[in-house]
Amino acid sequence: MRDHPRSEPSPPTDPVSEVWTGRATNRGQWLLAAAGAACVALGVELAVESPWTSGVAALLMAVIGCVAAGLLVLFGTLAFVHVELTVDHEALEVRCGHMGLPRRRIPLKHVVCAEFAPSVTPRQWGGWGYRWRPEKGTAVVVRRGEALVLTLGDGRSFTVTVDDAEGAVRFIRRRLPLHHRESRRESRREDHPENL
Repeated sequence: MRDHPRSEPSPPTDPVSEVWTGRATNRGQWLLAAAGAACVALGVELAVESPWTSGVAALLMAVIGCVAAGLLVLFGTLAFVHVELTVDHEALEVRCGHMGLPRRRIPLKHVVCAEFAPSVTPRQWGGWGYRWRPEKGTAVVVRRGEALVLTLGDGRSFTVTVDDAEGAVRFIRRRLPLHHRESRRESRREDHPENL
């Protein structure tokens, strides 16, 4: 019989995640999307079923108006039914809707500070969606509630509503000093190339 030496069990390690992901969803946007689809259907019905007695120009304007308004509402709301936020060791990426558009990528080396906002509302930003206000910065708002607020190196801010925004803030803050140290090292190398 062979005696197999027992290997000592390795102590449990807490793996540090290299990527943080979060989402926020607004199911109320589906109601607006349904209203947009109804407008498109009305425009199609007008085009197909209309008796053409009121004149071609009036009918054409009604059909185009219904279809255009319906498509605008439909795609505008579907783009912001949910938002997905992904943060890795070098950048933060925000993707909206099922197609992932609009999309924004912010390198962490451009982030000065990450903060938690406990309550952000669409009213503060003038509605849902991808918003810009000169005094506040840029935001992606898909629902009311907690949000991540980034201050960028150029002084602008970027806000995104996402579930577990505090987790995102902690994840980003752990990576910010590393980026700032690396950028300081690179600038020293450029200033003093003889040290290489």
